[in-house]
Amino acid sequence: VQLQASGGGLVQPGGSLRLSCLASENIVGASDMEWHRQAPGKQRELVATITRAGTLKYIDSVKGRFTISRDNAKNTVYLQMNSLKPEDTAVYYCMSRNVFGIFWGQGTQVTVSS
Repeated sequence: VQLQASGGGLVQPGGSLRLSCLASENIVGASDMEWHRQAPGKQRELVATITRAGTLKYIDSVKGRFTISRDNAKNTVYLQMNSLKPEDTAVYYCMSRNVFGIFWGQGTQVTVSS
């Protein structure tokens, strides 16, 4: 299974970005899909989860600003990020957890700066 993340970039504070994570196989609907991020000098942290059953989970710092969703037909998971803050700057990674194991995509850089 391969995961390809995209959609990162440079955005001003208060702006929005939508990250996408495309899976090479039809696993999105059968997996817990997660977005993680790693800021410079910090440990990687879990940001958002959409479980196989469709339950959504977020860390407190992004609640009300980020939305995770999926399109099973497109084998894609999204992370809509609104009201971005400089502290959201990080490399964002998608991850799939299913019966076949745990799979990581490559990161996509998000930089929030004026």
